[in-house]
Amino acid sequence: MIYEHLEEPLLYDGSQIEPVWALSELGIKGSSIITWIGPMDVRDIVDYEDLDLEIKAGEALHFIVEHFDEQPSSLRLAYHRQRILVMLLKEELSREGFDTRRDGDDLYIGSSKLTVSIATASISSMKIHLGVNLHREGTPDDVETVGLLDEKPELGMDGVVRIAENVAMAYIHELDSIEEDICKTRVF
Repeated sequence: MIYEHLEEPLLYDGSQIEPVWALSELGIKGSSIITWIGPMDVRDIVDYEDLDLEIKAGEALHFIVEHFDEQPSSLRLAYHRQRILVMLLKEELSREGFDTRRDGDDLYIGSSKLTVSIATASISSMKIHLGVNLHREGTPDDVETVGLLDEKPELGMDGVVRIAENVAMAYIHELDSIEEDICKTRVF
């Protein structure tokens, strides 16, 4: 699995959840996890429960994951992997001193929402987006939100990038470990 952090800010508008985005926009071929920091204003909402909601942030850390290892792709597996990614983020934030709680695929600090996430599948691949608010500013007025840098400004952008890399590498390691377990297990 390929990992790349984009240095330039990029608006997450939902188009990045489309199949083969990393190939068509970045030239990255194969399963990948791409991270960047940028605003969020989702126009093409995938989750039917969120169709009437605003999903936006002034500045967020974004993860886009794409897997091509199951044909046909599996929405169920995409959601399982999404939960793994969120739990790895929770672990990493704990190491950084954040006290978060998980409810499904969302992380909270107290009663304030820290993340947004979606998983989806196409004929060719499974996709995950995980967005982590960096600030409250720019998030919807009707949702109590929190940002990493609101809570710990001393973390700075270097710390946010470190979190992105650590989570991405932990995710890749977790999936590699699962593959190794599959290869060494006798089945009946």
